[in-house]
Amino acid sequence: MLDALIVWATEWVTGTFGDTWGDRLAYLTNGKHLAWYASVRFTLIAAFAGAAVAVLCGLLGAAALRSRIAPLRWVGKVYTTIVRGVPDVLFFLFFPLAFEQSVEWFMAQRSCDAATLANATSWPPCAAAQWYLGTGEYLALACVSLGIVYGAFAANVINGAMTAVPRGQLEAAKAYGFSSRQVFWRFQVRQMWIYALPGLSNVWMLLLKATSLLSLLQIQDMVVWANRIGAPNYIARVGAVHGDWRWRYYIALFVFYILLTMISEYIFRRLRERASRGMALSST
Repeated sequence: MLDALIVWATEWVTGTFGDTWGDRLAYLTNGKHLAWYASVRFTLIAAFAGAAVAVLCGLLGAAALRSRIAPLRWVGKVYTTIVRGVPDVLFFLFFPLAFEQSVEWFMAQRSCDAATLANATSWPPCAAAQWYLGTGEYLALACVSLGIVYGAFAANVINGAMTAVPRGQLEAAKAYGFSSRQVFWRFQVRQMWIYALPGLSNVWMLLLKATSLLSLLQIQDMVVWANRIGAPNYIARVGAVHGDWRWRYYIALFVFYILLTMISEYIFRRLRERASRGMALSST
């Protein structure tokens, strides 16, 4: 069985990439494949920048949820409830479009005359109000969108982690003469991370998977290139270069995301070990 599998794999590789390693290397390093490899940077930038924005939004959201000021608590509650309830794809499309059209509205107020604004039948009202976005702008909007969406999840995680810190330790710190600010930063925030990291690792995994939606914002990401390269390729003079190979490239994406997941799990495990140093945690 194993011998038959090896023979099949060898024949498949030979039939796909040619008889020599040069043929295989030439296929895997052509222009389209190089563009596919380069598009990995969009995924990594969106993941790490989106995670940074998510942590910031999570901290602000948790602070609002725990605020003594009622309006701030309401803002935090509305943010975490509504954003978590809206489908990711819908928010991912809504926020960049709303931001783009808001900018164009302000540009129209400054650049378009009153008659054009009053009788406009299309958007933007005039050519001067057209905001042309490139890949960099769309990528920035994608990072902010990811951060806002998953910041709502992070806010709930951080709020729960801060509540999980034993109150007796905080009261003991106050009894030793620490101020409320010192108790918050040196004890509650310090110990909060050991409870927050497991939940934040789940938020990171969700955000990482959501980077596959970058193509919705006209970003030539890995998914777009995998679909483009793997689609049936025909040349009129030669005939079929290859058939529908998209599933092969999707398997490559599958492996890529699995590797990122394994690396992330290792990093979060080390972070939890570091955060738990010097802390007496209950085993129950």
